Amino acid sequence: MLADKTTQTDLSIFHPDMEQSVFHHLNFTQTNAGREYLRELLSNPLRTIPAIENTQQTIRKLGEVIDKWPTSISNGTLMVLEKFYDTSINKLPKDLGVIGGWYYRITSPTDYSLTKYTIEHAIDFTNGMVNILLLIKDTESSFLKTWYERIKKMLQREEIGQLLSVNKKQLTLEDVFYFGNFIRDRYKNSLLEMMDIYFRMDAYMSMAIAGKKWGLSFPVITESNEPLIEARGLFHILLPVPVPYDVRMDKAENFIFLTGANMAGKSTFIKAVGISAYLAHIGMGVPASEMKISLLDGILSNIQITDNLIRGESFFYNEVQRIKSTIEKINTGKKWLILIDELFKGTNQEDAVRCSAAVMEGLRKNENCLFIISTHLYEIGESLKRHSTIQFHYFETSISEGELCFSYQLKPGISNDRLGYLILQKEGVLDLLNKL
Repeated sequence: MLADKTTQTDLSIFHPDMEQSVFHHLNFTQTNAGREYLRELLSNPLRTIPAIENTQQTIRKLGEVIDKWPTSISNGTLMVLEKFYDTSINKLPKDLGVIGGWYYRITSPTDYSLTKYTIEHAIDFTNGMVNILLLIKDTESSFLKTWYERIKKMLQREEIGQLLSVNKKQLTLEDVFYFGNFIRDRYKNSLLEMMDIYFRMDAYMSMAIAGKKWGLSFPVITESNEPLIEARGLFHILLPVPVPYDVRMDKAENFIFLTGANMAGKSTFIKAVGISAYLAHIGMGVPASEMKISLLDGILSNIQITDNLIRGESFFYNEVQRIKSTIEKINTGKKWLILIDELFKGTNQEDAVRCSAAVMEGLRKNENCLFIISTHLYEIGESLKRHSTIQFHYFETSISEGELCFSYQLKPGISNDRLGYLILQKEGVLDLLNKL
């Protein structure tokens, strides 16, 4: 599934302020390299159902063994092993005589200490991989099956049995030089490969931990020529106390016309749907109690358009260019989820009404895509009611004792709430103006 950088930014998959990103919310990796693999996975939504289901199987299996995952492997352990291979040290003696050993220890104390320290961490890492081998033995995941066979093969060496039999706190001179040479020369490629496998598992384990922590559920992905999103209890993953929604969009009703006052919840709803669809195509759980979604070809959003002062492009011009790009992409007959928050904010109301009506009338003719478009221009809705494919939803706002009340409940219909002036008054802006 395609999702450009603009869409990833609009949905906060990645965000300059790390804590406001979905990535940060899902990042429970224990290693630096695992974090980068997680970033790579979240950057590249999958394009086939088998690939998605294989990722789901991987995450499910790791989710079953979270509490049994070995604690002997830490980011520090792996950094020590990496440093050992990256550091130039004096060649370790292969003559294990006591005199030669002591001479090396005295003349190259830093190299000796690093070697001994590395062996201790290599024992921890290898012990951990032995335990992991037992945890992932029975699985439907092709990833884990492949990794299982590779780990098993690399651990089937006589020296590994010897390494695991020694006490890391009582390493002799002979142990340090024998295992130091083994790790640095004869076992380097295998150890680096096992570390890479561990980093990858760390990324998938992060998804499994996030799924349990945030109450995510695996969606059902369907192969269909017709677009579908059906979700119960869908929520925005970044909100501490989210309000859930029930949503259904298909070919017969593929367009949601969304209205409501500022701060009522329109943008949150749009992003919640987009994030769920995006994560479904990553292969991980989604923020919903249950979800069924057809395999989509892509997601395109138009949520946080800005002007470009350097290129002399106005806000409105960039809105038009994004809409143009969207139309060109969906004209290919593929299934896209299109998310637009407030069409044509960069022009006056009369112009915005005319432009918005034209765009919506054009987009709604496309039956292969799903559209969610929010607007303050509720008057456009009347002319759209004759189209059976359009759903009309709004977010309710009420006033109680002069205070704004937001239920954040998605309701059928069109809202004509315009509360900007009331918000100015409530925040004391009008009082400040009167005192000027």
